[in-house]
Amino acid sequence: MRPSIEPSPVRAGDALDPDPIIRFDNVSKSWGSNQVLKSLNFDVRPGEKVSIIGPSGSGKTTILRILMTLETPTEGTVTVDGDVLWSVADGEKARETRQLRQTRRKIGMVFQQFNLFPHMTSLENVMEAPVHVLRMDRKEARDRAADLLNLVGLGKHMSHTPPQLSGGQQQRMAIARALAMRPKVMLFDEPTSALDPELIGEVLNVIRNLAHSTDMTMLMVTHEMRFAEEISDRVVMFDHGRAVESGPPERIFKNPLEDRTRTFLRAVLQH
Repeated sequence: MRPSIEPSPVRAGDALDPDPIIRFDNVSKSWGSNQVLKSLNFDVRPGEKVSIIGPSGSGKTTILRILMTLETPTEGTVTVDGDVLWSVADGEKARETRQLRQTRRKIGMVFQQFNLFPHMTSLENVMEAPVHVLRMDRKEARDRAADLLNLVGLGKHMSHTPPQLSGGQQQRMAIARALAMRPKVMLFDEPTSALDPELIGEVLNVIRNLAHSTDMTMLMVTHEMRFAEEISDRVVMFDHGRAVESGPPERIFKNPLEDRTRTFLRAVLQH
């Protein structure tokens, strides 16, 4: 039986609550004796914007890394858009399959570090994966890359390489690169944590515009509490590998039900 986590609200115009696009069923992850996720049951609905908050080491980033197939769960099942990404019986090692790779293509991720090709221009960085992974025609990939760089405010920097750009510009390029793969789900792993304070706003503005102007599913691990409150349909509080509390941002931030959530928010919001 799945432990109760408050479901996300039905979006305006939906006749029925849709099937989740992301589903974790009894997912655990351990490194030796350190259990990072503990029988996690967690769903995200299509088009939903979900922020994951909680202390360092609570398992937040591990969720994203499992979805990106950068980590293998120890046990449990993960499905994305109706397709199995991971299915691991206790003690059985998961294997990479063609289906896993195809399902993985539905997901884009923006990391804390930018992971750009330093010798390539902005345009080439954004074109690279569509051409070599999606086998997209180079002209189509170039046109799409130019559109996306304009979208993130880098239209005047298409010929610049990453070392010629600020950290905020590099992270915006990384967002454009992830969008170029036409993902159904976008993951953000503390996308402003490596930035100087004066550059954080420009990256948050891009994410804010995506959240408000697209129906893309977005899952974000963040320490930017006010930003999470502003853009999220739902906020999930994690602690010690478990979802402690889940609900609309106005309730989580103003009237949390769990003591652990209240303690965490008092600590982070007083700074």
